[in-house]
Amino acid sequence: MRLQTKTVHTGVDKDSAYNSVTTPIYQTSTFRFEDVGTTKGYDYTRSGNPTRRSLEENITALEEGAGAAAVATGMAAVALMLHFFRAGDHIICTHDCYGGTERLLRTYRELFGLQISYVDMTDLTAVEEAVRADTKAFWIETPSNPLLNIVDIRKLSDIAHAHGALSIVDNTFLSPVNQKPFELGADFIIHSTTKYLNGHSDVVGGAVVAKDRKNAERLQFLANAVGQGASPFDCWLVLRGIKTLVPRMKEHEKNARAVAEFLSKHPNVRKVYYPGLETHPNHELAAKQQKGFGGMVSFEVDGGIEEVKHVLRSTKLFALAESLGGVESLIEHPATMSHASMAPEQREKAGINERVIRLSVGIEAVEDLTEDLGNALAFVRDAGMRRPKPKAGALC
Repeated sequence: MRLQTKTVHTGVDKDSAYNSVTTPIYQTSTFRFEDVGTTKGYDYTRSGNPTRRSLEENITALEEGAGAAAVATGMAAVALMLHFFRAGDHIICTHDCYGGTERLLRTYRELFGLQISYVDMTDLTAVEEAVRADTKAFWIETPSNPLLNIVDIRKLSDIAHAHGALSIVDNTFLSPVNQKPFELGADFIIHSTTKYLNGHSDVVGGAVVAKDRKNAERLQFLANAVGQGASPFDCWLVLRGIKTLVPRMKEHEKNARAVAEFLSKHPNVRKVYYPGLETHPNHELAAKQQKGFGGMVSFEVDGGIEEVKHVLRSTKLFALAESLGGVESLIEHPATMSHASMAPEQREKAGINERVIRLSVGIEAVEDLTEDLGNALAFVRDAGMRRPKPKAGALC
């Protein structure tokens, strides 16, 4: 089956009693045994549930992996992946990763002795130089959050494997529609299913997909052991959302490209980050390894923090909120929101300055979205003109 057909049909046929065309919600904690030591495949929902299994089968099929574990949140997926490592193991992570990922990596370093190096993964020489004898994994985000930097999954995976390390790719921003990391050498794929897979901002969840059977079995063991499994109802919601993933991603991308082009021509915008623009420094790599450019756009306001705040406060359709990937458009300020937990010096080193604004471009009429941003950015110009002039002798 082609991907769009898989989104609709894979994993859904679970109702042998009544032949429902959608997956039932098995909202139960406990399953009755057939006999001593004999079940119909399930005994306790922490260990496994038919609705969760449907979602895991679906995501596995979309990513063309060997198996998956669906867990309670996107950060639970990151935590589950980290349970593959031991105290003292070294992980090389992209330097401009999601703030929540950096926070958890820092926590695991403090509590359990994981060693973390943050590297600009667009610089393959720097990556090679960061490898140590105890390096066990490369943690890859591409496009990165929020600057949408693109790194070469194939080359990074080759380097990782040459040193006996795993290649782990967070595919949340692009989804299986626009990027297939296993085809490029990755060993694991991570998703916040809260985002594009669900697409309707009404559930939180995560998933980890393994390329080979042994690692897939390990995922299931760990998810059960630490009790991270997603609830049946949440899995049902994500399954429902995935059915429209392909047409939604097409609309997200069409709108995001138009928004990026609009922003790139606006006099009050200093810089636009969108890999679909030919001016993006990694545009050619993105076009080569991706099947699309996605619905995320970031930009820098040509001004200071007050102008940035005016934009954030004055959009009407872009809601000021911290998530992404839903059908509605969102606007956020990484330095004070999604990446606030990251050390200021690390944010600055990664290029996440206070002027950066991140957009999750929804599926509304694009003319309304560009008009909304245009009004907000015009307000920046007006606000700047109304700034009080510094008094004589005051520091500027």
